Amino acid sequence: MDALDQLIDPELDHDFLREVLLELLRIPSPAGRTDVIMQFVGERLEEIGLPFELTRRGAMVASLSGNGNGSLKRAVVVHTDTIGTMVRELKPNGRLAIVPVGTHSARFSEGTRVTIFTDDIERSYTGTILPTKASGHAFGDAIDEHPIGWEHVEVRVDEKVHDAADLRALGIKVGDFVAQVAYPVITRAGFVNSRHLDDKAGVAAALTAFKALIDAGCSLEVGVQLLITISEEVGHGASSGITHDIAELLSLDAAVVAPGQTTTETGVTIAMQDLHGPFDYHLTRRLCTLAERMGIESNRDVFRFYRSDVAAALEAGAETRAALIGFGVDATHGYERTHLDSVTATARLLALYLQTPLTFRAWDAEPLGPLSLFPSTAVQPVRREPELDPESDDLVVNEPFPELEEDDGAWYGAEHRPEPPQPER
Repeated sequence: MDALDQLIDPELDHDFLREVLLELLRIPSPAGRTDVIMQFVGERLEEIGLPFELTRRGAMVASLSGNGNGSLKRAVVVHTDTIGTMVRELKPNGRLAIVPVGTHSARFSEGTRVTIFTDDIERSYTGTILPTKASGHAFGDAIDEHPIGWEHVEVRVDEKVHDAADLRALGIKVGDFVAQVAYPVITRAGFVNSRHLDDKAGVAAALTAFKALIDAGCSLEVGVQLLITISEEVGHGASSGITHDIAELLSLDAAVVAPGQTTTETGVTIAMQDLHGPFDYHLTRRLCTLAERMGIESNRDVFRFYRSDVAAALEAGAETRAALIGFGVDATHGYERTHLDSVTATARLLALYLQTPLTFRAWDAEPLGPLSLFPSTAVQPVRREPELDPESDDLVVNEPFPELEEDDGAWYGAEHRPEPPQPER
């Protein structure tokens, strides 16, 4: 019996997942204005029995204890903040010029309904983002040649306003948040259409996975922290909150469904690389093996114009193995769509992964160690380039390498691991 045979495949609460996902999507939370959604997430954590604390800035750290003797932990990171916009100018025509919060194109905000939040929590307004040339009856074919960009759109406020003074009278100011309304819909076929699936579907998947583990009474060898960040869309994300005892860091976020990508809307994606660079070789392949062995639809993919909480953590100096898994999203940062199967597959892989030991628990136990014990060559055998004749097989030699410890990575890629070469006599 190997380590995978001992895992509990906990039953996921699908009603809980759907309910939490819809509630999250209906709470506006552009980066910089996340207090309300974090209150909701905190209530859900209390409901499932997962203790947590908040940082000064309002990020959340929940903890689930492990029963192992080691002091090392792993962390799972998701984010509640979304893309959005902010008032840049009160225009003379009574409309609002806006700038983006987070990286996204104005193209996918044209025609979007929005909520304008003033400093007075009792006063908010609705409106629509429109091109500055929005009527074919007024501008004819010129609307088809209208440029794309934030300087070429404006917010039409649903109030009787005609100039900047009227806007000021409503209490609208430069710097007010303008949030795109999500309008989430789950179809009979299980597709979830909504803005801001990135990363609210990830939050729903994480909460569902942790609830399943707690409900099933699963015993974890390695303690885990659930880090819920509030500024991933503007690049900060998990740049703080990753303590020195975190040996493995796993981000749950949107995976990109598009031509040229292998991600699907029905499975979980294990990312090999994003804009920041490659993820940890061993941890990513361990997740791939786990998904394959447990019959979870999974894909490997590479994202060229994408980064996540993991990138922020590593750039801030986190000394941890890091990986990213995600639910497949079509039209990311636009009119997004995923399928409940993909969110479920992500939650299931997470719940299984959290029951496994660390990838290299003995090596990772100390921050430093000797080269002779470094385990990487057990799955990355060294090959030297031929010194003279590139056609000569005799000059391509595998270097000897140390074996993995018996309890480290027992099931990880065992069927693919090469036998160590025997020295020539």
